[in-house]
Amino acid sequence: MSRLFSLTTLLCLAFAASAIAGDKPNIIFILCDDLGYGDVKCLNPDGKIATPSFDRLAKEGMIFTDAHSGSSVCTPTRYGVITGRYAWRSKLQSGVLGGLSPRLIEQGRMTVAGMLKEQGYSTHCVGKWHLGMDWVRTGPTEELNIEKADQVNNVDYTKPITNGPTSVGFDTYFGISASLDMVPYCFIENDHVVANPTEKMKLAMNAGGRMGYTREGPGSPGFRGEDVLPTFTREAKKIVEAKAKAGTPFFLYMPLNSPHTPILPSEKWQGKSGISLYADFVMETDDAIGQIMQATEDAGIAKDTLIIVTSDNGCSPSADYPKLLAAGHNPSYNMRGHKADIFDGGHRVPFIVRWPAKVKGGQTSAQIVCLTDFMATAADAVGVKLPENAAEDSFSILPALLGESGKPVRQSVIHHSINGSFALREGDWKLELCAGSGGWSDPRPGSPGEKGLPDTQLYNLKTDIAEKDNLQGRNPEIVTRMTAELEQIVTSGRSTPGTVQQNAVPVVLRKPAPAAQPKGKAKKKAK
Repeated sequence: MSRLFSLTTLLCLAFAASAIAGDKPNIIFILCDDLGYGDVKCLNPDGKIATPSFDRLAKEGMIFTDAHSGSSVCTPTRYGVITGRYAWRSKLQSGVLGGLSPRLIEQGRMTVAGMLKEQGYSTHCVGKWHLGMDWVRTGPTEELNIEKADQVNNVDYTKPITNGPTSVGFDTYFGISASLDMVPYCFIENDHVVANPTEKMKLAMNAGGRMGYTREGPGSPGFRGEDVLPTFTREAKKIVEAKAKAGTPFFLYMPLNSPHTPILPSEKWQGKSGISLYADFVMETDDAIGQIMQATEDAGIAKDTLIIVTSDNGCSPSADYPKLLAAGHNPSYNMRGHKADIFDGGHRVPFIVRWPAKVKGGQTSAQIVCLTDFMATAADAVGVKLPENAAEDSFSILPALLGESGKPVRQSVIHHSINGSFALREGDWKLELCAGSGGWSDPRPGSPGEKGLPDTQLYNLKTDIAEKDNLQGRNPEIVTRMTAELEQIVTSGRSTPGTVQQNAVPVVLRKPAPAAQPKGKAKKKAK
């Protein structure tokens, strides 16, 4: 009788554990770096780069064709992913951080990792952080910009780092502090560098068809850019395997370094595409995603694992658009612009979700969504109500994933370019409060090509996805209405329903026109 009781008890406990696991899915969020919407074959039928892992993910899950990053550059998008809040509400109003910049996420602000940790999740980050961390400084470094050349040695790399990923809810961290073209060139584990960066180093790179080098600065002996993506993939797979054996729910945030510059595919992938090193790097990125998918399958947890794969912004001009276009491949698909721009090529991104237990495969959604929506979606998936002072710009996409009919996920979304230009998307209409691109494509801010253009742009994306026909002069009432709506969202401190929140700093909707600068300088300033 006692043996029967013990067996029954064990079966009940196993069933209970299974039920808990089913109620709380494992969550994996993979953020590619500078991957264009048109780089993914299932999104761009005319694309020339093979992406079998993306294609399989779409076949087994749901594609969102109208998904947007919170910004058209790296750091602010990542802030939105982790906090569910537009980054322009923080002190970062334009540009990106450097590898030595201090922590951007405010003390006390809820993060998706912290929220999930409170729900019993183990939380892990593997990859490019680029949200600042507090090094022990021996001299000045830039707070809200990439460090200057004479500042790269103003850090004691032997001392522990504070206010990094493990201070905002992650149990473990393995990665690099910022983009791979920024110092220091070394891996970080939790709160310390894996190997002291005692060498002076710069990585060779092909940027926009021109050979060059990354910024020079401290690097760990033996550190190679080609090894970074494979190393991230191995570390992430270890976490999947270990946590699957533990049987408790986990959250893995995996911000990749690819295919951002330096465009350095590992040796086994060089030449695979037959197009360019960038195309090779996209293929290696796709393979890394496939390895993570396979790891969940091998561990027997794929059914109850929610996987989201997306990109932090559009493709960079460093990918060498002329060479890709000559091969018949457009990383921006049928959209205008690229990384850094207010145009859709700057912020409309791949967004594919797989969750076999809940989401029917082979689906496509035209709902407007934003990467800031991840936090509310994760909370919804685990049954948590978020407090009003958190995730102010995050809407749950769970109803769309589950195929529930009803109102749209969100009524509008705000776009933001590298120079701080604003746009509001609502339905088919897109209002842009700048005369040009707000970024790196023509007409650049302050350039002769921008001079004399209307200071406002209005496009109907249903009929003009390429944003060629500016309708602002013919639809003043739409411009007035949407401008007022944008102002209301900005001043209320939130776009979700709730109590008005105070923005951390004043937000300027229209940027003063800067002096024109050479295109090369603009690209170098913010990667």
